[in-house]
Amino acid sequence: MNEIAIIIPSRLDAKRLPNKPLKLINDKEMILHVHEVACNANIGEVYVATPDQEVFDLIKKNGGKASLTSKKHLTGTDRVYEVFKKDLKKNSKIIINLQGDMPNIKSESIKNLANYMKKNLCDIATLGSDLNKKEEENNPNVVKLITEQDIKKINFSNALDFYRISKNMVNYNIFHHIGIYAFTSKALIRYVSLERSKLELERKLEQLRALENGMKIHSGYVNYSPLSVDTEEDLIKVRKIMKK
Repeated sequence: MNEIAIIIPSRLDAKRLPNKPLKLINDKEMILHVHEVACNANIGEVYVATPDQEVFDLIKKNGGKASLTSKKHLTGTDRVYEVFKKDLKKNSKIIINLQGDMPNIKSESIKNLANYMKKNLCDIATLGSDLNKKEEENNPNVVKLITEQDIKKINFSNALDFYRISKNMVNYNIFHHIGIYAFTSKALIRYVSLERSKLELERKLEQLRALENGMKIHSGYVNYSPLSVDTEEDLIKVRKIMKK
């Protein structure tokens, strides 16, 4: 059993873009692009966690590992935990929750995040990139990250807050948040035992549950912004990007 596992939560029932994992990009389903990037990171086992038979069959048909999870989970992290418990028998020390809708994230970014987690400096680690203020500041589909120090200069720093709608915080280190989370096994077990928090529900951001319960999140910096595909417009954009 590898010490590190990448688990990709994926479901067909997305409200803004139904059947999202099966949308084609360069004649290949989106979830297969994400799975391939995760495998190319070459840091440990890769599982797709899905409640949908169609996604499960697609991954298995293409030689990957998939796990059919409960349809009752309220969050992707709950789905990740089920695989950690059921398939990995809680043996992995670092668990990376990689969103199934980021087909153009780079394998190197996943690998760097895993290497940082090996230093055992935080409960959870994630990533941020430059925020395009003109296009993204007031876009609720782009999650913003505030860090204690400038991660472009020191690489990793404490994450102080996450939000969707502009807070006009001009003097803060604000970045475009990238939806990938690396947990220590202890942190993942604790996280799923906690009640969903006030800000988590208000802002529809899972990571706020960790912050509101005193868990330490660090964020690193990457010099590109992998697109999280939430809408038809996002899909059109990522198709153009990946065509190049």
